[in-house]
Amino acid sequence: MKILSLPLSLLAAALAATPAFAQSQIVKIDGSSTVFPVTEAVAEDFQKAKKQKVKVTVGISGTGGGFKKFCRGETDISNASRPILKAEMADCQKAGIEYVELQVAIDGLTVVVNPGNTFATCLTVEELAKIYGPDSPENLTWKDVRADFPADPINRFMPGADSGTFDYFTEVVNGEVDASTSFGQQSEDDNVLVTGVAGDVNAISYFGYAYYVENTDKLKAVEVDGGDGCVAPSADTASDDTYVPLSRPVFIYVSKKAADERPEIARFVEFYLKEGRALVKEVGYIPLPDEAYRLVIERFQKRQPGSLFEGGSKIGVTIEELLEGA
Repeated sequence: MKILSLPLSLLAAALAATPAFAQSQIVKIDGSSTVFPVTEAVAEDFQKAKKQKVKVTVGISGTGGGFKKFCRGETDISNASRPILKAEMADCQKAGIEYVELQVAIDGLTVVVNPGNTFATCLTVEELAKIYGPDSPENLTWKDVRADFPADPINRFMPGADSGTFDYFTEVVNGEVDASTSFGQQSEDDNVLVTGVAGDVNAISYFGYAYYVENTDKLKAVEVDGGDGCVAPSADTASDDTYVPLSRPVFIYVSKKAADERPEIARFVEFYLKEGRALVKEVGYIPLPDEAYRLVIERFQKRQPGSLFEGGSKIGVTIEELLEGA
């Protein structure tokens, strides 16, 4: 039998065409379910664009789950609905992974109840803490929250512990990240939370504004009183800092090495920042102001590593102020 041999250059070219070597043309993204609708929409448009022969995969494992994968080098980009935590920074540093933090939109974290609930039209932050705080009892009733509410049991739905939405809400409402009642049904999938509230007149939950916008026929948004009166979540109130404390930034974190060494990563991120603005609004979130977008694009072009948030959320500080002070 005659054994054929190939020159090394032809062999390398043949191998590069195989699936194992085609991995460099896949942009791997995972993380926040809140940011997922934006990133998925951008990924679809990017892959449809001319000359973009790149596959973009977008998973949902929650912000915390996404950072675990990202800091192990398993993904190129991590979707996040809160800033990276100090422990996650340490994990990335230990693994030698530098990242560029890019805010891509503004979200109004939305508290929702069933449309059949006619009394919980506005809740204070203190009342939300009664419902979701670590000392909240198992058999909590609406009357326990406010005396003139009915004595019906509250059925609590909430994001899973790996969710950045869970982290952000517990920090700004309960005063500490992860400090939360253990008497609630948790899920990393926001659609599960939507279904839970839509089917239960005594249910309550919270998640990103886009999921509320997609389900206004099934849910009722609760106004929130952060100290200056009741404010409904909307694009305007989330962007003008009147919807406090539940207005928040959402991010993508990009591997600096991947962006530097793989042109498809850089092309995708540039497309995201320049073309994704319209998609942000289309899926129900709030685009950044013009100056903020300019500064974010500049941050990526310079590949500025690290986080502007020092491991925690910053209430009442604009993205422009943070970026200009970087």
